[in-house]
Amino acid sequence: MTASGASRAAIRLIVPGNVRHNSGGNAYNSALTRGLTALGTDVENCPVDGHWPVGREEERRRLAGLLLGDGGATSPAPSTARVTIVDGLVALGAPEALEAAAAAGRPAWILVHMTLPGHADREGMALAAAAGVICASSTAAAELRGRHSSAERSPARIHVALPGTSAAALAAGSSPPHLIAVAALLPNKDQLLLLEALAGIRDLPWTASLVGSDSADPAYAESVRGAVIRLGLTERVSVPGELSGPTLDAEWGRADLSLLISRTEAYGMVVTESLARGIPVVVRDGTGAVEALAAGSPGGSEAPDDGGPPNLPGAAVVLGADPAPLEAALRTWLTDPGLRSRWRDTALAARTRLPGWDFTARTVLDAIAASGPAN
Repeated sequence: MTASGASRAAIRLIVPGNVRHNSGGNAYNSALTRGLTALGTDVENCPVDGHWPVGREEERRRLAGLLLGDGGATSPAPSTARVTIVDGLVALGAPEALEAAAAAGRPAWILVHMTLPGHADREGMALAAAAGVICASSTAAAELRGRHSSAERSPARIHVALPGTSAAALAAGSSPPHLIAVAALLPNKDQLLLLEALAGIRDLPWTASLVGSDSADPAYAESVRGAVIRLGLTERVSVPGELSGPTLDAEWGRADLSLLISRTEAYGMVVTESLARGIPVVVRDGTGAVEALAAGSPGGSEAPDDGGPPNLPGAAVVLGADPAPLEAALRTWLTDPGLRSRWRDTALAARTRLPGWDFTARTVLDAIAASGPAN
């Protein structure tokens, strides 16, 4: 099932209907759809409502019905082989639906953005019932292999299709330096820790923007805005909510440093989005964001075992609940012109090596083709 093959590909992509904000998974799914379409693949996006992951019993039954029947989907042409791919946020907690589809001779693929360690048994059953598994990061793939390699029913073959990156305008930066953190306001993204670190460098000139949805967790968003006031950062830090289009482009354009310090992260597409604009990034060590930070490095995009080579376009900082290491990293960057120049130069070099979404789409099609005829 390649773009140049005699049989035209058709893919039905089942995505969670309960994620309304601009998550990395949603962005990946949308960009993958565009990339596949550009390669001549018919793609139908099917949102399925539910309390995912896991969902309720009736929601899992509805998913099974969608996998077993057309579910309102347009039937492909006779010369077209259809493949169903289910977003892991939906599939990993609903193994019964995957098993029903496999039993009927219509196994579905799973596209994993984030794993489901809190429901490892259900995750393992879903993987075992899948036609194949595509992970959006090497980090997620390694986690799945490590958790299920000794399971009674080994999971289907796992492939990796790293996120692509769209071309973007080079950021001009600002004076004083402007820091940007693009992520939904959620506890996992740890904006509160970031604000504590920023409060420790108030003696230096800088500004910052925390850009991201404030509707995913309104209580946490309120805590973030309250912390800006409590820490005396109202003249330095803006929290504009989720932005898009020219307004978001303007925020990117004035940025000098990007931050993604999530407690857990399978990849972190905002990292490569930053690099595409020549903006270096500070990430939390031990997360998949380190893999993204190395995506444009000459050695490739595998996460280095030692935290990364010295020429990373930014840094991976070891973080817990104490903001001091992040505060120290930011202070060093702000006060060391040589370091700022090296990070910027490395980000500019990485910018030219980032793969596009056509690469991601071809990787997905090649994985499906290698598994044999579609069901």
